[in-house]
Amino acid sequence: MTETDEDISFPETARLIAVTLDEASLGRDSLEVEHEREVAIFDLLEKNNFDLDVDGQEGPYRLHLSLADNRLVFAISDEDGVPLQQIMLSLSPFRRIVKDYFLICDSYYAAIKTQPASKIEAIDMGRRGLHDEGSHLLMERLKGKVTVDIATARRLFTLLCALHWKG
Repeated sequence: MTETDEDISFPETARLIAVTLDEASLGRDSLEVEHEREVAIFDLLEKNNFDLDVDGQEGPYRLHLSLADNRLVFAISDEDGVPLQQIMLSLSPFRRIVKDYFLICDSYYAAIKTQPASKIEAIDMGRRGLHDEGSHLLMERLKGKVTVDIATARRLFTLLCALHWKG
């Protein structure tokens, strides 16, 4: 039996209060990608569940995401900016999903300009499916380090894609 979001109980302090992306890790993005990144950060800060799986390191937290040596780096600090933990995840398991996600996003952005609603909806369904797959993989890779709910994982996956665009 797998655990669902409803089965996870988060303390009130298990949340992010700030999220930043390493400017050096970001490439030149299209307006659509920049918009998705901004919306993901805004939505993430509005509502999230993010809990370090380390005793004595309660939130709220600040998160700085970057890329280093083919790894996604989660630099987590407390609300005063004191570093708590740095988590590095290999990008290799995400490569296929991110590549496919970028391809389908390109198709989606092209379709919304000229295609009928039924075609756009079909592409969007595929896009959401890949996004969900990437979000679940991110949750799995963070297991034992950070616990997040699926909504938080979805927004973090969007940010991973924003960073990975250049990588």
